[in-house]
Amino acid sequence: MSLTFPNRSRSYDEAGKRIRFVGHDGMFQISFSVAADAMSKMRPGTAANEAGYLAAFDTESNAIRDVASKAYDRTRKSMYVLTAADFG
Repeated sequence: MSLTFPNRSRSYDEAGKRIRFVGHDGMFQISFSVAADAMSKMRPGTAANEAGYLAAFDTESNAIRDVASKAYDRTRKSMYVLTAADFG
């Protein structure tokens, strides 16, 4: 099976300064987080708060899911934290 993102929900983790979302590979749920610095890199001028990061995520969601899929294809782990370096 391949990774899919049927659930478009996401949430902001204030303590970790990242946005969480999930993907699915068949019946397996794969957890992803995107670090806030990655959001700021993708969308310069992003407000450094929950609303700003979530808005940037929504705007860049296709690119984020593409990077998440590539990371998953490489290592097939159950949890990933994507950083600015992943968005090269």
